[in-house]
Amino acid sequence: MRGCISINTVVTSKEAILNVSRELVTTRGWAALNIRTVAAACGVSVGSIYNYFSSKSDLVAAAVESVWHDILRFPENDSGFDSFTSCIQWIFDSMKTGREKYPGFFTAHSISFLGEDKESGRQLMEQTWKRIQDGLYMVLMNDKNVRPQVFDEIFTPEKFVSIIFSLIISALARQDYDCGGILGMISRIIY
Repeated sequence: MRGCISINTVVTSKEAILNVSRELVTTRGWAALNIRTVAAACGVSVGSIYNYFSSKSDLVAAAVESVWHDILRFPENDSGFDSFTSCIQWIFDSMKTGREKYPGFFTAHSISFLGEDKESGRQLMEQTWKRIQDGLYMVLMNDKNVRPQVFDEIFTPEKFVSIIFSLIISALARQDYDCGGILGMISRIIY
């Protein structure tokens, strides 16, 4: 069948619905993401989707969060990174891969997909970004090469991570996946 996605014939979990939603976004774009299309792609009734999501806005918000997690899924522990700069390089590489996998995700940005329910979308986005920043913080704190006493009560590791994250988001908005400048700055400041 042309244009159909056959992942599961029966969806039994919220995660399975989100997997199908991500696949729809990848193959058909964000415009295809609605309750009926997701139900059809899952091979279930519309009511089955409503068991997990009360509205299209809820579904889209959860799909946006799920895409962020797919793009920037930190390892369970920080052993995947030998330094803070290797983590930043990984983030930029992941964003580039994410742009290819989810066309239009970064440029249109997630909030614009949430229609009238922008507040819950904003809250989900803040939660997702906080998790990313928490992951960055953990990697920074475990980087044994950071100069002793580089941080103090004014220039804290949390503030540093917040600044770096802002630069990442700025680069993302510009679709600039060259992190050389950010890596150079980080190295001069903390190593």
